[in-house]
Amino acid sequence: MTEIKAPRGVRDILPDESWKWAYVLNHAHAVAGDFGYAEVHLPIFEHTELFSRGIGETTDVVEKEMYTFTDRGDRSLTLRPEATASMVRSYIEHDMAEAGQPVKLWCAGPMFRYERPQKGRYRQFWQLDFEALGSSNPMVDVEIIELSLELFRRLGLTNLEVMVNSVGCPKCRPVYKGRLMAYFGAHLDTLCESCVSRYSRNPLRILDCKNPQCRAVTEDAPGIYDSLCEDCRTHFTSVTDGMTRLGATFHVDKRLVRGLDYYTKTAYEVLSGQLGAQNAVCGGGRYDNLSEAVGGPALPSVGFATGLDRIILVMEEQGCSFGKRPAPLVYMIAQTPAVRTEAQILTASLRRSGLAVEMDYLGRSVKAQFKAASTLGARFAAIIGESEMEKGTVSLKDLESGEQVEVLRHDLAGKIRKLCESN
Repeated sequence: MTEIKAPRGVRDILPDESWKWAYVLNHAHAVAGDFGYAEVHLPIFEHTELFSRGIGETTDVVEKEMYTFTDRGDRSLTLRPEATASMVRSYIEHDMAEAGQPVKLWCAGPMFRYERPQKGRYRQFWQLDFEALGSSNPMVDVEIIELSLELFRRLGLTNLEVMVNSVGCPKCRPVYKGRLMAYFGAHLDTLCESCVSRYSRNPLRILDCKNPQCRAVTEDAPGIYDSLCEDCRTHFTSVTDGMTRLGATFHVDKRLVRGLDYYTKTAYEVLSGQLGAQNAVCGGGRYDNLSEAVGGPALPSVGFATGLDRIILVMEEQGCSFGKRPAPLVYMIAQTPAVRTEAQILTASLRRSGLAVEMDYLGRSVKAQFKAASTLGARFAAIIGESEMEKGTVSLKDLESGEQVEVLRHDLAGKIRKLCESN
């Protein structure tokens, strides 16, 4: 029978790596709390219309990358390719406008896009998503950017580059589109097929193309700044001034439009040289019109998303610490088969007292049990044999110092804690 393997583009997160994910998620929880962002848990699939209307029909995500299916009720559903549209849908559906504004939310979970698998990019991938909904103040844009940088700072990341731009608003973007069409109209014969298709529908998407030939053409494309209306220009200046006040180093990138149509005004990315061509470790911006696009009220909002796979890749490349790998504090060693039952009772007792304890379930020799304790990284070995059974004691060995003491069974948990406190 043929062996069944995971589909292309997805992977198992095994114990050697999952503890690193927990480390990053714990830091995300802490940063979210410090900035006042509350966690939400969103559905993994939504009505397809939420993404097609919210993200934009001409984006690569909607045109090429969504996992869409028809359910038994003949409804078109899509595995979420990103979380922002879902976050806005949740805000609208649950009348969060009644809460104090802005409503600051975050989530973590799997997203799905049909892309070419490569280093740091998978078809199922985990993202952290932070959103501030209900405020048009540029200071909130600055807070979102600062939040992402603070998360990376606490994780130990260095040599990151912040790229920022404005993508205008419905008032001034048509002016910029006209300038882009005039420019790209003279280069249609050098653009890829997808960009030729985008030319008349949404020429801003050409700026986001990763095709090297198209990238070369966009080098001399007009920037948006000269086309911005007064409101967008003032907003962008306030954002860059705010970042400067907070000491954030950044660069303005005229080609930065992000891959989703819902962005207005601020767009930004945090880049890392460790990731090669796909070098964005974080991206986001303002999306004041997304709520109305999916049938909701006006809702000025700003946010960002970052991928766990990419964060961990960069941390590993830079030699960042993930803290101490989880390990049992105590390994219970049964010297003979006759005491294994008692060893399990003692193991359960220590666990109920809040200690991490492991024991052997394979009937291995004492030597093999000590080896297992070392492999797992246990600090102590609690040894019980027939002699200890008779006396109501346990031999406790410190596997770091080699010191061994005999302890009454009912004193074992307290003794272990005292030894931990003294070192």
